[in-house]
Amino acid sequence: MKKLFPSLAVAGAFVAGTNMVSAKAAAVAMLVQDAAPEAEKGFTQVLKEMFITGGAGFMGIVLLCLILGLAVAIERIIYLNMASTNSSKLKQQVEDALASGGVEAAKEVCRNTKGPVASIYYQGLDRAGESVESAEKAVVAYGGVQMGQLEKNVSWLSLFIAIAPMLGFMGTVIGMIQAFQKIAAVGNLSASLIAGDIQVALLTTVFGLITAIILQIFYNYIIAKIDSIVNDMEDSSITLIDMLVDHKK
Repeated sequence: MKKLFPSLAVAGAFVAGTNMVSAKAAAVAMLVQDAAPEAEKGFTQVLKEMFITGGAGFMGIVLLCLILGLAVAIERIIYLNMASTNSSKLKQQVEDALASGGVEAAKEVCRNTKGPVASIYYQGLDRAGESVESAEKAVVAYGGVQMGQLEKNVSWLSLFIAIAPMLGFMGTVIGMIQAFQKIAAVGNLSASLIAGDIQVALLTTVFGLITAIILQIFYNYIIAKIDSIVNDMEDSSITLIDMLVDHKK
């Protein structure tokens, strides 16, 4: 009988310990289940929640700047890629056609080639019958027209780059004004009272800066592409004049 009580005590302690472990495991499992949705949130979901928290007013305007800026950037990139030409290959083709078939054969090569470089070649060849000076003036004038086409709508992209952070800062200033108005109305400085307004104010600035950074990357690429095409146009103009001078000898 005396040995029975220690055995029962040990068994009871074991059962109690098992129940405590089971209870802790269940609690941990519930915590993991509650935290799982938070961990499973992707970048898009977090971005969406931050956008909603920032308010539809200024955040919507900043988003509109981003959409319009990307539309302009994509249109310019497509246009510039289509306007790019293998200048060395075109120069060789025009030179061969000019030597074998004359000006009309060279003009036919330019008609069958896309891009501003080919158009400049065509304009110069079209005035080749008058004089080299006339051809040079035509090339310079038409080069200016083609530069205007290359830079079309790029000013809108720079406008969106400037406006987006300004709108974000404006949202921040308005949010801070609302926070201080609450402090003045309550008469007590409480972090929990103004934390929401400050968060909204800072989110507008963040989204404005993100928009400006994205559009700035596209803008720099477009400007570099335009400079490359313009350099090809200038080199091709000089090459064309030299070819016409040699052809008239």
